[in-house]
Amino acid sequence: MFGWTAFGRHETAFSGEIWGAAVSYFTSRRERRSLRACAGVLAALLGLISAASSEPLRRSGYAIGAETCGNGDLAFPRIQIDMKAGFCAGVVVSEEDGLKFPRAIVQLPGRELFVVADMGGWGHTDGRLLLLDPRAAQGQRFRELLAGIEYPFGLAIGPDRKLYASTAETIFRFDPIADNPRGTVETIIRHMPGRRITLPDGTRLQESAHPLKQFVFDWNGRLFVNVGSHSDDCITPAPITKPCAAAEGAFAMAAIWLFTPPPGGVFPALKPGDADPSHTVYARGLRNSMALALHPKFPEAGYAFLQGENSRDLPDIFKPNEEINAIEQGRHYGWPYCYDLSTPSPEFRNVLQGGLYKSLCTANALYKPPLSLMPPHGAPLAMLYYHGSKFPELEGKLLVGLHGYRPTGSRVLVYDVDDRGFPKPSPAPVRYHVSCAADPVRSFQSDAGEVAAAPFDELIAGWHRVNGARPQGAPVGMTVAEDGAIWLVEDKNQTVIRIDRAAGDPPPPLPCDMRSQAMIDQLAAFVARDAQNSARLTTLRKGLVEKHCVGCHSDFGLKGGQSEAEKDATVLRFMLSQDGWIYPGDPDAGKLRTRLRGLGAEKLMPPGGESLPKTEPGYRRLLDTADLLVATMVPGTRMRIKPGPPQRKFFGKTSKECGEIPAGKVVVVTQRSAVDKPGFSRFFRPADPYLNGECTDGDGYYIRQEFLVPVQ
Repeated sequence: MFGWTAFGRHETAFSGEIWGAAVSYFTSRRERRSLRACAGVLAALLGLISAASSEPLRRSGYAIGAETCGNGDLAFPRIQIDMKAGFCAGVVVSEEDGLKFPRAIVQLPGRELFVVADMGGWGHTDGRLLLLDPRAAQGQRFRELLAGIEYPFGLAIGPDRKLYASTAETIFRFDPIADNPRGTVETIIRHMPGRRITLPDGTRLQESAHPLKQFVFDWNGRLFVNVGSHSDDCITPAPITKPCAAAEGAFAMAAIWLFTPPPGGVFPALKPGDADPSHTVYARGLRNSMALALHPKFPEAGYAFLQGENSRDLPDIFKPNEEINAIEQGRHYGWPYCYDLSTPSPEFRNVLQGGLYKSLCTANALYKPPLSLMPPHGAPLAMLYYHGSKFPELEGKLLVGLHGYRPTGSRVLVYDVDDRGFPKPSPAPVRYHVSCAADPVRSFQSDAGEVAAAPFDELIAGWHRVNGARPQGAPVGMTVAEDGAIWLVEDKNQTVIRIDRAAGDPPPPLPCDMRSQAMIDQLAAFVARDAQNSARLTTLRKGLVEKHCVGCHSDFGLKGGQSEAEKDATVLRFMLSQDGWIYPGDPDAGKLRTRLRGLGAEKLMPPGGESLPKTEPGYRRLLDTADLLVATMVPGTRMRIKPGPPQRKFFGKTSKECGEIPAGKVVVVTQRSAVDKPGFSRFFRPADPYLNGECTDGDGYYIRQEFLVPVQ
């Protein structure tokens, strides 16, 4: 019987010899239907063999089962993400299909084909534009159109029904179904501020912070382009007494530029030596406008032009909020002087005391505060109005994709809007869901307290990393197909996903921070080998679990006939399997401690536990025992992340970035000087909310030695 690896080799050869020759973009529709039927048979065979294999089928980290999302040629493997009832998501293409860093997607008008902008990473000229045929055989859905592009990002269908795309500095159009697409390229803008820029004071930057060019057309053919800021906050050495120079003048960054076409509404192709079309700075004070949406009737008076602002970074996970701005020509939207709802940035106090920006955030007609706040650090990278027949309940509503890796990101929001396309703010408090956080629901707040905001529903709510099931969601580009399906791309997970209708109730949400069974086994073995911790576990099991908790949590898995050691192991494994109960080495970070001690917003456990410290001798010592067990569970040295910048990056053995840990958090260092990574310490912190989904627990985690200090 074939093993999976052996069959994979035969299947690859089969594909190269037959499918590669048969499936092309020039076969007739009848031939392609026949080939798709054969491909379906092959896919079924692969599914049977995969099911018999001990290794589950995965695509870009998603566990793939037998369920599909969609119908007929557009039925794709369903992935386990927590969605609104009536919706499902299927993975169309993935890392295994050759995607590297996809950032945008758009359908070609009147065709069952899509173009995907694959940036390739941040290697400057690694970008490609790809033609996607979702009905082709698995593994043969892409055709490379253009390569060697610097940071391709924006894609749009222009008023002439042609495809437009952007690089870091240019916008061009081309014919993606031509025999030679490169030969059809016509550049309409050449010299926007990109990766390499010169600031007004003459300073040259080789890496501007936000070089990507998102753009949109209105129905008059006018072109609005994001020119992102050169830095995160424009901070210069103190004292800051002058406005942010890079955001001033006719070539201001942190702005939306407007290009107006000649009569007829179509920009001419630039010939060698031609100057760029003239532009105006339409709106400024916008740090990075990756999410732009025009109401279909804009620019008629009163209709919406919306921008999703990626606000400045602050160490607080809940501050500042992201923003939805209602864009008006000539207005200033605050960056870098204001954030949230009219909150002045303290670094620019002197600038706000006089001149053009005097009292900008609080009493200056130039400034327009946000229409609504969005979840903090959510990173809105896509925004559109839904118009399609597939989901009538979404008709006319605003969809926003949040790319941010913090618990407030990784989701797709749905806003109700008024007749002119504006989300409708509600009085405070307006609450939003936080994914996998100790405080699962928050209200929108600024420094002044709770504030009004537009409430939203969630099309995709739970997209946190779940070991063995899925990576953390990373939505970027989004589009609505002509059949009404919603398509989106994930850059970090290297996927194209299609959202379709689903029947029945949605599956229950997956748990947060789920540990692999192998990791639970390893932690249980650590405790079993340590005599003191074994004794502590027995004390907890008898004095807390069996006495106060059994009956509330499925009996912790305890059964009649178990030995004392088996009971201990069962209780420990139950606790290690729960949503964020235990982070070995750091008792303060886990819900076991906060719930037992009544800390935070969640209910105290066990029920009636508030009286136990007074009525039961030794109960406080029992809670201390729980803390000691967690603190010493992993052999090693407890170290704290050094104070300083709010986040410290950590890596896998191969230098892949795994996430960031806030200053002050505790890790257990197993190798102070990592033998296989000089200058780094290896530490143990499994199933952590600060993981970004790029690494697995078994890889080990590494952080620079200088970022660690002893726990006092």
